[in-house]
Amino acid sequence: MGAPCSLTTSTLTRRSFARRALGLAVFSAGARSLAAQGTQAQTPLFAYVGTYSGSPGAGQANGRGIHVFRVDRASGALTPMGVTDHDTSPSALVFDASGTRLYSTDASASVEGGSSGTVSAFAVDPATGRLTRLNTVPSGGLGPTYARLHPSGRHLLVANYGGGSVAVLPVLPDGRLGPATDVKKTTGPLGPKAAASAPPGSFAISGHDAPHAHQIVPDPTGRFVLAPDLGLDRIFVWAFDAATGTLSPAAEPSVAVPPGDGPRHLAFHPNGRWLYSIQEEGSTIVRFDYDGVVGKLTPRQTVPTLPAGYAGSNFTSGIAVSPDGRFLYGANRLHDSLAIFAIGDEGGLTWVSEEWTRGDYPRSFTIAPGGDFLYCCNQRADHVTTFRVDRQTGRLTFTGQYTPVGSPSALAFPGIVGS
Repeated sequence: MGAPCSLTTSTLTRRSFARRALGLAVFSAGARSLAAQGTQAQTPLFAYVGTYSGSPGAGQANGRGIHVFRVDRASGALTPMGVTDHDTSPSALVFDASGTRLYSTDASASVEGGSSGTVSAFAVDPATGRLTRLNTVPSGGLGPTYARLHPSGRHLLVANYGGGSVAVLPVLPDGRLGPATDVKKTTGPLGPKAAASAPPGSFAISGHDAPHAHQIVPDPTGRFVLAPDLGLDRIFVWAFDAATGTLSPAAEPSVAVPPGDGPRHLAFHPNGRWLYSIQEEGSTIVRFDYDGVVGKLTPRQTVPTLPAGYAGSNFTSGIAVSPDGRFLYGANRLHDSLAIFAIGDEGGLTWVSEEWTRGDYPRSFTIAPGGDFLYCCNQRADHVTTFRVDRQTGRLTFTGQYTPVGSPSALAFPGIVGS
């Protein structure tokens, strides 16, 4: 017999085999990650900015319609690609889940004998960002200020500020909009002109002359629809019939906020159990527990959106929860800041910081896909400012990027809901 075969350095022991297997797994995962990043890098990301080009009811209107920008995913920079729909005032923009349909409210339009504004549907070219109008329909009331798609994707919900109403518009199979299937007026006693909780010396008086539905949002299940009415100091809740596209009052049809505070916008936490309402005149945020079985709101906490010691006038605007549910942001107009809060285990808010918007009168703001950037629409400064988001602390860092846009009102990304 020959000498026994000797083991060389290429022999696999259980330990070396495990090391090699781990190395292959890491390499494979890395390759998949790089491939995913490459695919993402090759897929263009566009941002759409609505502007006031007709009278928005307050302030100047220097806009031209809907601006389209290409987004640099690494730096957050916006590169202009064109303008669509001149001479309209898109106060709100909302995409469908596929990102191939865009819906826009026109705050300055007047149709049906002056009793209604309009909403338009657009087809989106994913490769170029170009918009093609599909159709335009009445919004169900004057001054449409906000829209949101129902989770089913088959209904567009619209809040008409001037008309004090909310409407349901069916979304047809090709993405066009049909005539309203339901319109509901928000009714009740008006709130006082001034908010007791406003900062000392505040002259923040806006919309308590009539009912003013300022926003409309479905709950995460789609079973209920909620709308804050600034003039009535109440948040209305309706049960939603997805089969007929109609609304009926919930068991508890509305809940009050402090008199004069003027609820403007709402934001659900990703868990669906907590709702946050920002008050325009009171400069506060109210946290509610939300019972999605019956659509009931229970107030739990009220916090100011302004730093301690601030005195003078302020109007809040947008509100948003970070995609991971850890932080909440609220915008202050006149103070011109973004308030940052940490969200606790029970939904409570703790002040983190504030960040100057680098502009004037932030009408709204939007967190970008992935949560790494925040864009602020500074209506009276005629620009959009870009901030990098620290996802560990929630703090914002200005990137130095000012994007000129006349009277920006709203910014939206395909697949991302704006504020």
